[in-house]
Amino acid sequence: MNKTMGILVTGGAGFIGSHICERLLESGNRIICIDNFNDFYDPAIKESNIRGFACSSSFLLYRQDILNRSMLDEIFSENNISLVIHLAARAGVRPSIENASLYEEVNVRGTLNLLECCAKFGVKKFIFASSSSVYGGNKKIPFSETDNVDNPVSPYAATKKAGELLGYTYSNLYGISVFCYRFFTVYGPRQRPEMAIHKFTRAILTGSPLEIYGDGNSARDYTYIDDIVTAVTSNLENIKGYEIFNLGNSKPVKLLELVKIIEAAAGRNAVLRHTGIQKGDVKITFADILKAGKMLKYNPKTDIEKGIGKFINWYKSFHETNRQQK
Repeated sequence: MNKTMGILVTGGAGFIGSHICERLLESGNRIICIDNFNDFYDPAIKESNIRGFACSSSFLLYRQDILNRSMLDEIFSENNISLVIHLAARAGVRPSIENASLYEEVNVRGTLNLLECCAKFGVKKFIFASSSSVYGGNKKIPFSETDNVDNPVSPYAATKKAGELLGYTYSNLYGISVFCYRFFTVYGPRQRPEMAIHKFTRAILTGSPLEIYGDGNSARDYTYIDDIVTAVTSNLENIKGYEIFNLGNSKPVKLLELVKIIEAAAGRNAVLRHTGIQKGDVKITFADILKAGKMLKYNPKTDIEKGIGKFINWYKSFHETNRQQK
């Protein structure tokens, strides 16, 4: 057994996970990362995400699946884990409608497996990556942690609500302190390729048609990756009891306004193609961040214009590097 205390990060080669691993390594932590490098998007992107720190002596990577309970038992028994940051999940509202059983299996059973391991091996701190999607079509805005979230409009949202409930159960039964972070549309360098900002940027820079669902007046609370990472990594000592927090920017941006911001940063015009509203979509997401501000000192600093500029700079650099390597 490795006697050095470590932090287990599931989904650590993904978008948010790789940034969190990187920040924690910079702070001198030992990281145990689990990621199965599945084919939801090109696994080479995940390889690129962790390339900068994969060789660190403080980074241990397991290419494993959170559904493999016996392997999880081995990982927990071989490492002195002080905290679990559980980010691994099947992501995306629309794909969950097409394959609900897979989302249930990975997002619910996978979370249960990790909580069972925490109970078995005495790990007393657990962070669960939840989602703004749990608010469904709530009419009251901004969304508050005390709002009713019993009406999810997609299987993905339902699995995230289930994860929160399991966290509460295991906190109550085994004294595990659980913080559930409801992330609001996180974006920035390494963002998954199917997400709106990445997809819109790609379409605008290549001159491809950009699909707008509905009338373009739906709005999202876009939150820059650095603000999320700072909130998660600077509050590890504060994890006590069971709490739910919104982590958003608290400034919703309409879809057509977002397109204009990307156009301005990219220096090109979009070719718009309007299409119907997608199943599972909601009109708006809008985070009330008063609780996170008070208890976590959460204070997002990156506005959408600045964040989009940083993302486009990364996008161009990433694709230029890939072209040179081919």
